[in-house]
Amino acid sequence: MAEAQPRAILFDLDDTLLDDTGDFERLWRDAVLDGARALPGADAEGLLAEIERVRVWYWADPERHRQGRQDLRAATRHIVAQAMKALGFDDPEVASRIAHDYRDRRDANLRLFPEAIETLARVRAAGIRTALLTNGSAAAQRAKVERFGLAPHFDAIFIEGEFGVGKPHEAVYRAALEALRTAASEAWMVGDNLEWDVAAPQRLGVRGIWVDRRGYGLPPDAPARPTRIIRHVGEL
Repeated sequence: MAEAQPRAILFDLDDTLLDDTGDFERLWRDAVLDGARALPGADAEGLLAEIERVRVWYWADPERHRQGRQDLRAATRHIVAQAMKALGFDDPEVASRIAHDYRDRRDANLRLFPEAIETLARVRAAGIRTALLTNGSAAAQRAKVERFGLAPHFDAIFIEGEFGVGKPHEAVYRAALEALRTAASEAWMVGDNLEWDVAAPQRLGVRGIWVDRRGYGLPPDAPARPTRIIRHVGEL
């Protein structure tokens, strides 16, 4: 049975409307292969593998994640420096060069998903209120909103660095619902993170719509059962 049309939809930004992760493995490879030339005797492939190990470790901790996403360049520089030290290279200048190169490449690679704007326009045309909820620093996330002209598509925008807290803190969902003058039971949250965009809003009574763009399916340890699973927002 189809879900009744909501009065409001809360949207995630990165990897829901905006292809933020994209081809990040290639971008890391390109940055590391270029940067490793400045490290005599360095095995670029070995450094790449060590960066991946440290990267996974770093972002796996919720508190490190919360702090790191407020300054992604500093977090990336730390990850590269730790990986280099594990391989016997202590060169902050090269670590910074690799980190900034990667971040520059990733920023240049940002793209809206093809269906994003059309979907937002159709949702608004149907009389559904919309809010954008995104974690990260005020400067970085606001720059994305402005770069891709997203502000006119939302009745309210909540950026972690501006609001003070981000997902999965319940305050941000409650503030969005209040701004949209909508009860939790009449709202959907759409995003790619099972905890932030499904489990946390569901605890407040919001329907959680999970974007499984790669089609991996729910992992065995999923923190929640989404109300619906979609491959992209165009399926809304």
